[in-house]
Amino acid sequence: MKRGALAWGVGAAALVVAVLGALAVGRFPIAPGQLWAILSGAETGTPAIVFWNIRAPRVGAAILVGASLAAAGAAFQGMFRNPLASPDLLGVSAGASLGAVLGIFLGLPVAAVQGLAFAGGIAAVAAVAALSAAVRGQGDPVLVLILAGIALGALMGAAISLLKILADPYNQLPAITFWLLGTLSAATRDDILAAAPAALLGLVVLLLLRWRLNLLTLGEDEARALGVNTTALRACAVAGATLATAAVTALAGAVGWIGLVVPHMARMLGGPDLRRLIPLSALLGAAFLLAVDTLARVAGRTELPLGILTAVLGTPLFLWLLVRARRGGVA
Repeated sequence: MKRGALAWGVGAAALVVAVLGALAVGRFPIAPGQLWAILSGAETGTPAIVFWNIRAPRVGAAILVGASLAAAGAAFQGMFRNPLASPDLLGVSAGASLGAVLGIFLGLPVAAVQGLAFAGGIAAVAAVAALSAAVRGQGDPVLVLILAGIALGALMGAAISLLKILADPYNQLPAITFWLLGTLSAATRDDILAAAPAALLGLVVLLLLRWRLNLLTLGEDEARALGVNTTALRACAVAGATLATAAVTALAGAVGWIGLVVPHMARMLGGPDLRRLIPLSALLGAAFLLAVDTLARVAGRTELPLGILTAVLGTPLFLWLLVRARRGGVA
């Protein structure tokens, strides 16, 4: 079997298993036989209510968040030719987190908090791009962009810490801390419908550009020699990745490691070609976050934040991938 077909088969199987597990497992178990009865309308009791009002929206949210973060991570790693790049690189996550924390600090409603998170992510990338443009000509433009993102991310991290110090320790601080760790426990259909258009638009942009992004992996000069406007291409790709990341961060909070680890898993399965890597990363990212979210719901008496589990699972997995790459096991 060809490598590409095997990779797609593994990704599709992982997503199907993750979806069935997420729908069936929980504090109110739903047997596999009941799933078909619910979908066909034969079951209208409590299992159907749990399925349609709680499980299905949460599964949809996990798929959207995981796919968006992983695809954005694959695009960042490809366009910057840096295997450590992720949606955090340009300060997207930090900007969205600062916006959400500010909303919680001001006591705004949930919709306004999500709106500020989205606006914060977009504003952060705009600031990084403006900063990078201001110092253009003083070094490698990609390196300047990355360093500007790291610096601005650190500044926004300090602002978040300041708001946590000033927040009410009994109401605001727990809410801020829980949001920063990431969760899908409060995701509703309306939340998904609000985040989906921007996230899907960002994903579509990345999928449409993946052929040209492949040329950026050859290097800046080589891509220009082939007739690619690298500045415009990179700007469009960064805008798409930022749009998707900011939208899902507004929905689920700051969920780390997905955009860093999952593209490496996809690269190991399907190779480095971005034409296949970006959609395969989206598929695996959806399956990975679904599995993590299911584990978060059933691992303890109290639901665990997603950020803790993604760090616990992502760190050893990433270290294993690094060791494997050092031994030449990764294509």
